[in-house]
Amino acid sequence: MTATTVPTVLTARALLLDMDGTLVDSEAVVERCWRRWAGRHGLDGDEVMKVVHGRQGYASMALLLPDRPMEHNLADNARMLAEETADMDGVVAVPGAAEFLASLRGVPHALVTSADVALSTARMAAAGLPLPDVRVTAESVGASKPDPEGFLKGAAALGVPPEECVVFEDSAAGIQAGRAAGMRVVGVGARAGFHRPDVVVPDLTRVRVERVGGGIRVAVR
Repeated sequence: MTATTVPTVLTARALLLDMDGTLVDSEAVVERCWRRWAGRHGLDGDEVMKVVHGRQGYASMALLLPDRPMEHNLADNARMLAEETADMDGVVAVPGAAEFLASLRGVPHALVTSADVALSTARMAAAGLPLPDVRVTAESVGASKPDPEGFLKGAAALGVPPEECVVFEDSAAGIQAGRAAGMRVVGVGARAGFHRPDVVVPDLTRVRVERVGGGIRVAVR
């Protein structure tokens, strides 16, 4: 891993939170759905799984099937979203996520996810987690992560400059998006440390958030 895992304190004015792999462990259903998709298209499932985390489905499909018209990817993505929304088997909270979100009461924060409204609502509910009041979902953006649009929209919705935001992410695409937005990134989970977040934690039990004056103190241990 290239990111530091030593105790770190970050100061910010707002937090921007990815969902899958960061707050919600949806690995089982993502694997099921995308491996079925890979099989239908004659692709190697292991290679497909290296691409799909963090991106909207149509963007992953465009990388995996570069010669396929985008309208086919968009239609296929709609079917994939419906399939994932109907399958909540094995969806659970990332360790520490409930306590982490509870600590954010009164702290400016937003969910920034590549899932759409239906999928994000269903997965957060299945994991027993409350939805943040401010949410940037697939419907809110014109470009998928690793484009920074989602994080920039989240910062704008909270009225906070990008450089005063801290992103929590697990995937290569999401970490790239946060860094491209000019934000510091806390990487969460086993994948994150290989993609140059500012600091990495195995899960959210290692993070403490508190209000300090007009800002936020994020302690990572």
